[in-house]
Amino acid sequence: MNLVADANVLLAAVLGGRAGLVLTHSDVEEVFTTAVTYAEVQEYGVVLSRSKKLSQDALLLAMAALPVTLVERAVYASSLARAHKLISKRDPDDVEILALALHLKLPLWSNDNDFEGTGLEWYTTAELLHRLGISQRR
Repeated sequence: MNLVADANVLLAAVLGGRAGLVLTHSDVEEVFTTAVTYAEVQEYGVVLSRSKKLSQDALLLAMAALPVTLVERAVYASSLARAHKLISKRDPDDVEILALALHLKLPLWSNDNDFEGTGLEWYTTAELLHRLGISQRR
């Protein structure tokens, strides 16, 4: 399975959440994200490391180790107009990641319900854990 990941699930993985189980599952072949989304993860990761009193160096290392493929805007630029039309009124920050998912024709992984009604296959972390047969218990 290949997926396009939004910032919220990548942040959860970096902070030790169950999203990390999806990223490392053997059925998940490749996870893509935009350079813009990755920058958002870095930005909020630093803020969260301060508020949670985590080592900023450890957090930056965890971000660098994320098993994701960064895709530059030029690759999915032809899908930006369609993505903008579908989601910009609900959340303009999601246009880039939606454009990538549309371009690659892959399911989107996000815990953000703004993707509902876009016509795109979309999964939350809980749905992916279930689909991959991973117990919901810790």
